[in-house]
Amino acid sequence: MSVLAAIVIAGSLGVSVASARAENAADCPNGGVVRFGVVPYDVAPKLGPIYDHMSKILATKLGCEVQVFVATNYNAEIEAMRGDKLEMGEFGPLGYVLAHQVAHADAIAAYGDASGQPATYRAGIAVMPQSGLTTLEALKGHSFAFSDPASTSGYLFPSLALRKAGLDPKTDVKGIFAGSHTAALEALRNHKVEAAELNSQQEESAVQRGVYHEGDLIFLWKSEALPLDPIAIRRTMPEGFKQRLTAILQSLDLSDLPEADLKIVGAKGARLVPQTDQAYDPVRDLVTTLNIDLAKLD
Repeated sequence: MSVLAAIVIAGSLGVSVASARAENAADCPNGGVVRFGVVPYDVAPKLGPIYDHMSKILATKLGCEVQVFVATNYNAEIEAMRGDKLEMGEFGPLGYVLAHQVAHADAIAAYGDASGQPATYRAGIAVMPQSGLTTLEALKGHSFAFSDPASTSGYLFPSLALRKAGLDPKTDVKGIFAGSHTAALEALRNHKVEAAELNSQQEESAVQRGVYHEGDLIFLWKSEALPLDPIAIRRTMPEGFKQRLTAILQSLDLSDLPEADLKIVGAKGARLVPQTDQAYDPVRDLVTTLNIDLAKLD
């Protein structure tokens, strides 16, 4: 791959955090490189070492160089795959629904749980204990930090929770988009907003960073279990390589990753497992329920 191409990719996605080399198999695409995009669900310095490690495992199994890029935002990763600048990507569920629609992305794997099924996570809405806010209805007129308009747990499901409480998430709270789950939590911790979304992955990350302990926040709401971020591949790649990549990803052994890293990515087991596009139909149904125009997220 040329230096210019690498610059274009890095510019559209964000920071290149890994490049794991392996002796190239004959069918490796893109000049021997598989480009792997990661949605920025945590800060890049936290995600970098995790996906660096994962890329080395994948490169060894695949026989291709694997380059990992942490996107600057959710839509940057979608645009990169639509422009054929990624062979695979880990998307948030809502981002995946859009990527499947416009960027030829097909979900094929996810982090597994102890029983070998796709793992799940939860969305939440939290406030500081001293806020005096005890119900979702009480949030009317108060400031609220969402993470990203294309985020499932950072916008879609919190919006549904507010609507069920009789609030319009666009007009009844003073909403801002903080840019990431980490930024939404920091806005709450630093009293920039009075309420914020907080999902279970970010909660675990904050615990590991030492900035959150049980009882520091009050959760006004937590969602039911949601399907975790899928790993999707670009369906326009050569069929033979797609089949080989799919087979490897659907059983990739991640037991070499530290337990703390597995918790950050939401895994409750130590391997990737098969996932399907149909698993995200409930997200599509919610998009319809909330009258969200996916084109405006794009």
